Amino acid sequence: MSSTFDAENAENLEDIEKQFAVKAVHQAETYWNLLTFIKGSKLKLTKYDDEIYEQLLQDFPEFKDLNFAKQISEEDMKSKDGKERWRKFCEKFKQIEDYNFGTLLRNNSNDEYGQLTTIFVVRIQFYAIEIARNRAGLNDWVCKK
Repeated sequence: MSSTFDAENAENLEDIEKQFAVKAVHQAETYWNLLTFIKGSKLKLTKYDDEIYEQLLQDFPEFKDLNFAKQISEEDMKSKDGKERWRKFCEKFKQIEDYNFGTLLRNNSNDEYGQLTTIFVVRIQFYAIEIARNRAGLNDWVCKK
């Protein structure tokens, strides 16, 4: 009997999916609560923020445009080209705990988390995009609310 887990051939068990969803929602609520107390521009998400941000700008120079960071297109991220670009980016951060764990991202920095304003991404994508938004001051409005 093998003790290795093969994610590619594993069954999608409803209870496991629910547990992942609960964890993702909890992470989103925690982040939102942080933003209500600390301006995003003052917030550090990981000890790797500088490296994540520099790599994001290198791999995705379009993030230098604040409007690009403000409004994220799920279609662009999950297109064939988008998936490949993000996969290469994500693989550079395997040292970050749960770098590939699913989490929720607001598709627009001007919106709160909601059913129509949220997309499912992996944690390193969340970090990269939110670090870019925070450095640009795009999340500071939450604290002022």
